[in-house]
Amino acid sequence: MIKTTIILPTYNEKENIGPLIEAIETVFRQIKNHSMSILVVDDNSPDGTAAEVKAKQKKYKNLHLITGKKEGLGKAYLRGMDYASDKLGAEVMFEMDADFSHDPKLIPKFLEKIDQGYDLVVGSRYIKGGSIPSNWGIHRKTFSIFGNLIVRTMLFNFSQHEWTNGYRAIHTNLYQKIRIDLLDFTGYTFQVASLHKAQLVDAKIAEIPNRFVDRVYGKSKIGKEYIINLLKYLILTDLTNPPRFFRFLVVGTIGFVTQATLFAVFKRLTITEIANAIGFSAAVTSNFLLNNFWTFSDRKKHLSLGIIPDYVKFYIFSIGALIIQTISISTTKFIFGHSEMVDWGGFVLGVLIGLFVNYTIYNKIIWKKKKSS
Repeated sequence: MIKTTIILPTYNEKENIGPLIEAIETVFRQIKNHSMSILVVDDNSPDGTAAEVKAKQKKYKNLHLITGKKEGLGKAYLRGMDYASDKLGAEVMFEMDADFSHDPKLIPKFLEKIDQGYDLVVGSRYIKGGSIPSNWGIHRKTFSIFGNLIVRTMLFNFSQHEWTNGYRAIHTNLYQKIRIDLLDFTGYTFQVASLHKAQLVDAKIAEIPNRFVDRVYGKSKIGKEYIINLLKYLILTDLTNPPRFFRFLVVGTIGFVTQATLFAVFKRLTITEIANAIGFSAAVTSNFLLNNFWTFSDRKKHLSLGIIPDYVKFYIFSIGALIIQTISISTTKFIFGHSEMVDWGGFVLGVLIGLFVNYTIYNKIIWKKKKSS
């Protein structure tokens, strides 16, 4: 049996916590291959939330409670996950809101993915089958959708659809890998940071549909402080550890400048075609080395004779980008006729297509992610 703990951080959830515990315990009866428990992490709620939990403990022996001062959602989860892993021996841990926003009936769906070998499972409102509350006002819907889109854009990760929802299941061994990187996140930014850190260690992540329901009792704790702290995290991340595609763009720009500079120098000394070949070869070499040691630093290849076949493949694919540009220019001229604007339009289109094609090829073939053993 796999020991699994549902962690419920609470602050003034007296009306919700009792019924939620009952609902979760009902779901537990359907689960066969996991030994389930609940851990309530209460931030010294003045409304008597802890007393409600203690009353339920008389009925449920798998219900646990720890209390502490109010320091934010992130600190509550860190406190709860440390307790669950160290004291309860949890091998899998859930993050879950205590206000019925997250449907307890989805717990088995999360566990199905965990049992399939995923390290982290996220309940997503933004995939087929998921949703945000229909009774939200237009401003709140816009904030939710665009807030999530901003995170995806600034981290340049569009394969992950949900970043901010707090309904998740995580393997304890993954939590222990990223724990030290989460100690500074006290508030709701913890959700984005923990998912991002999991991706940086190549965790296997899945999403399941989550229909988010607005709370009936109590008030939402999200405020403008969350927005400010989240933007700080995203900006700092982009500056200190730029997304891989951004690094790829920088390397490409350096290669372009290298090629243009050498072309300008050597075309005075030799024929244009040779000057272009010199500049192109130097740019390809520069791009290969910078991509190897920066863009794909986590998958870098060591400099030895064994790297030559990868360099040759890189060179060939780079020539492919030139062919794409040529086809794009010729096609736009054929459709729209010859003019300087059309030529530049075809060139830019070809560069963009070649950029994404080459990035995909480099990512999937030359610097292919190694399978974890």
